[in-house]
Amino acid sequence: MPDPCIISAAITGAIHTPTMSPHLPVTADQIVTQAVGAARAGAAIVHLHARDEMDGRPDQSPEAFAAILPAIKAQVDAVINITTGGAPTMTVQERVQPAEHWRPELASLNMGSMNFGLFGMLNRFKQFKHNWEPDYLGNKGILFRNTYQDIEYILTTLSGSGTRFEFECYDTAHLYNLAHFADQGVVEPPFFVQTVFGLLGGIGGHPDDVAHMKRTADRLFGDSYRWSVLGAGRNQMTIAAISAAQGGNVRVGLEDSLWLGPGVLAESSAQQVEKARGIIAGLGRAAATPDQARELLGLKGADRVGF
Repeated sequence: MPDPCIISAAITGAIHTPTMSPHLPVTADQIVTQAVGAARAGAAIVHLHARDEMDGRPDQSPEAFAAILPAIKAQVDAVINITTGGAPTMTVQERVQPAEHWRPELASLNMGSMNFGLFGMLNRFKQFKHNWEPDYLGNKGILFRNTYQDIEYILTTLSGSGTRFEFECYDTAHLYNLAHFADQGVVEPPFFVQTVFGLLGGIGGHPDDVAHMKRTADRLFGDSYRWSVLGAGRNQMTIAAISAAQGGNVRVGLEDSLWLGPGVLAESSAQQVEKARGIIAGLGRAAATPDQARELLGLKGADRVGF
C-alpha cells in the first residue's frame, strides 16, 4: 500500500493582494475560518501567513499571529506550519520572528535566493483597493534573499524549539543547497521537500520540470525525504496530480492559486483541498490524517508548540 498523501493548504500567503479576489482571507477571523475549513476538508497541514487587517499587506509580527494560531488549534488537529518566508521584501530577522516566538511543529524555509517576479499580474487590474498593491506587484527589483547566512540564521534561531521544516525549493540549486546543509549535519532527515513550480524567477511548470526536480531530489536524498509539490496558478492541480500519481504529496490553497478551474475563482482553500482529494482518491490513495503526517515527517506533536 502506498503511503497516504499529505495535503498542505496554504491559506493566504504574501503574493496575492486583496484586489485579486474577494475570497482571499485578510483578517485573523477570515484566516482562521479558511484554515479550519481546509483542515476539515482533508488538509493535514495548514501553512500560515498573516496580514494587516486594515489594508491586507503582509504582516510578519508575532502579534499578528496571536489571534490565529490558538483559534485554529482549538478547532482542528491539523499541523500548523508558520512561514519564515514572510514576504520577499522583508529581512530575515523579520521573517523568522513568528516561528521563533510560537515554536510550531513545522515552519517553511526557502532554500535559495532568487528573482521574484510578481509584475506579470499587474496589468490584469485597472483599479486597486489599496495604494500599496500596484507598487508591490510592479516592482521588478525584488530579490528574494535567502543566502547561506540567512538560511543558517533561521536554522540556528529555531534549533532549540523542536520545529522541523518544509524546505521550499524553487529550482534544482535549492535542492543542492539543502544537500549541503544535510552534509554538514545541520538538518536531519526525513526532509520535507516542497518543490515549487511556475513562479517567475524559479523553475517552470512543465511536466519535464517536475520530473527533473524529482530525479535530482531522488539522487541527492534517496529514501531520506518526503516529496511534495506546489504548482502556482493554473499549474496547481496538474502538478498535484503528477505528484500524487508517483506517491508524492501535494500543496494547494489560495496562497498558491486563486482559481478552482479556468475562469472560476476558488471561494476557499477548502474547495481546492476537496478537488485535490478527489484526484488522490481517483489514484487509489488516501489523504493523510494529521497524525499520519506527524509520523511521516517526524514532527514533535501539537502538545509541544508555544500556543
